[in-house]
Amino acid sequence: MLIGIIANVTKDNVFSVVSSFIKELKRNNLEYLLTKTLMEDKDKIIIKTDENFLSDDKEIYEKSDLIISIGGDGTMLTTAYRALSYDIPVLGLNLGKLGFLAEVDISQMDIIIKDIKEGNYQVQERMVLTADCDTMPGQKLIAINDIVIDKGGWPKMIEITAQVDGEYVSTFSADGVIIATPIGSTGYSLSTGGPVVSPSAGAITLSPISPHSLTMRPLVLSSEQEIIIKADSPHNEIQISCDGQRVYHIPPPLEIKIVKSEKPLKLIHTSVTTYFETLRNKLLWGIDVRRNKINSEGK
Repeated sequence: MLIGIIANVTKDNVFSVVSSFIKELKRNNLEYLLTKTLMEDKDKIIIKTDENFLSDDKEIYEKSDLIISIGGDGTMLTTAYRALSYDIPVLGLNLGKLGFLAEVDISQMDIIIKDIKEGNYQVQERMVLTADCDTMPGQKLIAINDIVIDKGGWPKMIEITAQVDGEYVSTFSADGVIIATPIGSTGYSLSTGGPVVSPSAGAITLSPISPHSLTMRPLVLSSEQEIIIKADSPHNEIQISCDGQRVYHIPPPLEIKIVKSEKPLKLIHTSVTTYFETLRNKLLWGIDVRRNKINSEGK
């Protein structure tokens, strides 16, 4: 098995973490490829390894059997987006603050490597969204977390019309709307009042951003449904954002059609944690602060 290592070099302790990770891989006789960007920092070699283990990012995706993404959720999203094209499973090792998508912490490094070596892991498929915008012919938009249509730099609301499977749903004024996968349900969508959706659920959520109506609530749809969002604004552009990383500024009015991609994302799930354990630990989901306080006082 060949393990590709992609890491966020802007993280403070990334070089020491990668060095430790490489030592463990060698100790377990596991082969790896390391991105060349990890080898230099201000023209100084930080991580010492054989040149045979170094590759450009493209080569790593082409040659590896699985990818380890070292960083935070943003690094994981970038890595996963690129891995989609190569149909390679990805595992996230968290160096960031929350680390919901990159759910494994660096303190669990030994367990991860042991699980990989022994084949004690699952490759799970997760939904990805794809979209076509009428003013961007021939350009396919891809999102692992969410597609956000919003007002961009315009200080006022925009007008949004939603259709599902060709049926009119509603027209409303808002700062924007979020179309999220189950993975993305714990991201931006959650902060707007959207539901937490289990990653195994075949659902897409539509969550308005600050709608000018008390009755405009988030909507849960089947992943088999086609969503069309029409947006208009007095401003000269509307913003479309995919995973908060690929941003497009489109002149209004626009129409965007969103469906589930035929190609899913492949994520590696080890024995380290479960989805609901991650919910409790990372988002404090379902935690009763009163009960914890009582327990900590021993009463």
